[in-house]
Amino acid sequence: MTRKSRLRVLGVVGLLLLGLWALTMVEVVVTGRRDEARPAAAIVVLGAAQYVGRPSPVLRARLDHAIALWHAGFAPRLIFTGGRGDGDTTSEAAVSRRYALRRGVPDSAIVLENAGRTTRESLQGVVEIMKGQPRRDVILVSDPFHMLRLSILARRLGLNPLTSPTRTSPISQSRDQTWRYVVNESLKVPVVYLLERSSK
Repeated sequence: MTRKSRLRVLGVVGLLLLGLWALTMVEVVVTGRRDEARPAAAIVVLGAAQYVGRPSPVLRARLDHAIALWHAGFAPRLIFTGGRGDGDTTSEAAVSRRYALRRGVPDSAIVLENAGRTTRESLQGVVEIMKGQPRRDVILVSDPFHMLRLSILARRLGLNPLTSPTRTSPISQSRDQTWRYVVNESLKVPVVYLLERSSK
């Protein structure tokens, strides 16, 4: 193969990769705008930062959305996820529980997954919690940018995911932040997809 032919092949491959990346970014945006909430076995809230026992604005937005879904009767249980960050004295899940209790959710409706430090670890914990349950459908609550990767991981782990993104996160209120997270996710999604397929 001549040098010119190699360059042509590399150019075609580069264009294909660029096209796939653009399609992935579009899918991140489209999935983030879709709300699939319907009656399910549980509402799962993905953790976010907490500050000395108080939910960060991002976590609070997720919690408010999930609690509203619970009050509307979409699921009997709320599963709060998120372990302890470095230097934390409590987990994100425990902070979420206290926040929900103050907003009228009974403790009997709350389940904690408080060991996960990553999205995958948190969802694996949810799978363990739901072992033996007759239904595997869960409403996933997080920021819009997170929805596509979440649904891929949840499906690979054997859950039936329904995405329901919060609309009040401070990330969604900032165009610059939104696009930064969208671009970041568009790079993570193909990696997650390929790794999860190869692990089967």
